[in-house]
Amino acid sequence: MSEARRKAVPVRRKKHWALRVLGWLLALFFVGVIGAVATFFIVYQTTEIPDTNKQFQTNTTTVYFADGKNEIGQLYDQNRRSVPLAQIPKHVQDSVIAAEDRTFWTNPGISPSGMARAAFNIAQGEQLQGGSTLTQQYVKIMYLTQERTAARKFKELFIATKLSRSEDKQKILEGYLNTIYYGEGAYGIAAAGDAYFQVPNPKDLSVPQAALLATVLNNPTVFDPDDTSAATKTRILGRYQYVLDGMRQMGTITDAQYAQYSKAPPPLKKKARSSRFKGSKGFLLDMVRKELVKQGFTDDEIVGGGLKVYTTIDRNLQNAANKAVFNKKQPGSAKDLHIGLASVRPQTGELVAVVGGPDYLTSQINWATAKARPGSAFKPFAVAAALKDGKTLEDTFEGNGPIEIRGGKYDNEFGENYGRVSLLSATEQSVNTAFYDLVDQQMEDGPEKVSDMAEAAGIPTIPKADRDAPALVLGPNAYASPVDMAGAYSVFANEGKRTPVHIIKEVRDLKNVVKFSAKTKYKQVPAIDADIANTTSYALQQVVEDRKGTGRKAQAIDRPAAGKTGTAGGMSIDHRRANAKCKCEKFEEGDDTLTSWWVGYTPQLSTAVLYRAGKEGESDLDDYTEENAFFGGDYPAQTWVDFMKPALDGQPVEDFPEPSDDNMGTPTPTITPSKTPSQTPTPTQTPTQTPTQTPSQKPTRTPPTRTKPTKPSSPGWPSLPTGAPTTEPSQTPETPGGGQ
Repeated sequence: MSEARRKAVPVRRKKHWALRVLGWLLALFFVGVIGAVATFFIVYQTTEIPDTNKQFQTNTTTVYFADGKNEIGQLYDQNRRSVPLAQIPKHVQDSVIAAEDRTFWTNPGISPSGMARAAFNIAQGEQLQGGSTLTQQYVKIMYLTQERTAARKFKELFIATKLSRSEDKQKILEGYLNTIYYGEGAYGIAAAGDAYFQVPNPKDLSVPQAALLATVLNNPTVFDPDDTSAATKTRILGRYQYVLDGMRQMGTITDAQYAQYSKAPPPLKKKARSSRFKGSKGFLLDMVRKELVKQGFTDDEIVGGGLKVYTTIDRNLQNAANKAVFNKKQPGSAKDLHIGLASVRPQTGELVAVVGGPDYLTSQINWATAKARPGSAFKPFAVAAALKDGKTLEDTFEGNGPIEIRGGKYDNEFGENYGRVSLLSATEQSVNTAFYDLVDQQMEDGPEKVSDMAEAAGIPTIPKADRDAPALVLGPNAYASPVDMAGAYSVFANEGKRTPVHIIKEVRDLKNVVKFSAKTKYKQVPAIDADIANTTSYALQQVVEDRKGTGRKAQAIDRPAAGKTGTAGGMSIDHRRANAKCKCEKFEEGDDTLTSWWVGYTPQLSTAVLYRAGKEGESDLDDYTEENAFFGGDYPAQTWVDFMKPALDGQPVEDFPEPSDDNMGTPTPTITPSKTPSQTPTPTQTPTQTPTQTPSQKPTRTPPTRTKPTKPSSPGWPSLPTGAPTTEPSQTPETPGGGQ
């Protein structure tokens, strides 16, 4: 073949490899789309709308004692009453649509954005969110279980789509409005109106009432109108205004009505709570409900999921606790006297007995979980921090007063002087000046180290402003509840090992599948060095055993015990109001005892007892005693004994581990304290006060004479903040907290 002919033959070019790959990818994409569409229609056609979940109405959650047999009670009465849509006014219907699904009348029953979010959560391995459309929520309630799995989520999407195409939208809305959970055991709009406003007929609900109910149904726990915290109030108002704004956009209300209604939610007028919460057991049920929420259970699961909740509460110990608190040994005029008791098993962190009050229906303040000033019951954390810092129990500190700390002067109970006193003796006799000297003068960053030790033992995070306060060692502010203190002292009882305090042991669903297990959730961890914990325990044993110890009454249980008294005070809320009314200073800071504690333990049980007075828990305890002050070594210690004796009956007598020789130190001679009641205090911040506390920190204040003639004068108590009373007092940093 000639060269010219060869040139005439066209050359076949090969396609670029990228084009070939792109072609294959496009082909696979279209095949995938066709397959997905085909799969969707096949699944759609084969998906059947199941019968309504008939069991849903009877699946109430039951709570049991630790034995797993005896019931504490059920969390809610399931209040249901259906009404036809024709009897539900448009503004009530629109409030729910504005809150939950503004495209309800036009969407196909599902939300593409909701599907994308579900897919993303699946890919991330996270829990799935609830149904994003009103129809999906209705499907989940009426046709499916409450489990959060991918299979259930996709089944929900298909059923919602099919239901939306086969069922009239008005029928779906009617079903939703009669089954959605509003909290307070109320299912449906009729029950909700009755529960929150005593308006059983939906046609009588006002626009603001309907909008608030629509706010609550989104999450009855997150938007709980009974929660008076500032954060919850702000959250509720924002959601409430969102609902009203949606109603305005829908034309249900006018701009003028929005401006009028959006200022604040309407006041509640709630019905009396179910009798199943009557008595002290109501506090147990409320604690269980809150713990279930904390562990991730939804309101639907808690109220309608048929859960079986097995608690850590020992039935016999709970009965013993109730008898110890509610008996005739309490002060004769015990009106408005509040006692909180909590007992923890050190080795497991199990809360075995709790007394929060006499009747949950009368008052929902749980005095066992409400935070209070621990006073001198905070000193053991200073002992442990000092040992960690290299000090020993026989190191000596300033026992005379007043002692000057950062420009302020602080004194001991009744103006007693002890000379140089060992840390051991200072703990036994609760010598305030020795602890001020220890923490603020003999330890670098002492208050910070005490805070760290307390938090390591399980005390909730201490406010930053208090972590450098000179009075922190005397627990002047609301750092901890009886539950917190019992748990923290249990670390000393357990050689420094800590397991988080808990009230739920196990949760099972309707199919008896374990949904929560404390054994899996909580693990024992080292919190404090064992030698430090054991040596601290030794010091606290002397509080009980020594003839001068403030906790001698605890010897009555006839077995080794350790513990610490604590009192804290200031000016009671009643006296503060009286001063405000007369615009004078009739009552002075430090006149009153506001909290009184005995926190004690054996190797088997750690129990905290707290006394408070008044509706808000901020009244004067001294009115309930003929003694100089309402000391923790008196009524609180006696209540502790009345519980611990029967609680430990039949249990082996166990000794505490030996203290560390290195932490004990070399003994030094002790000095008998001399009373100096006539000593004239230096005119600084130290008002004359109830004889259990240390002076307030106002350096220019001249100490006034105490107004209660039957009580000797003593240095100051922490001042209470001005403003409305609260169960958990506001923080007052750098103010001494208390004496014994």
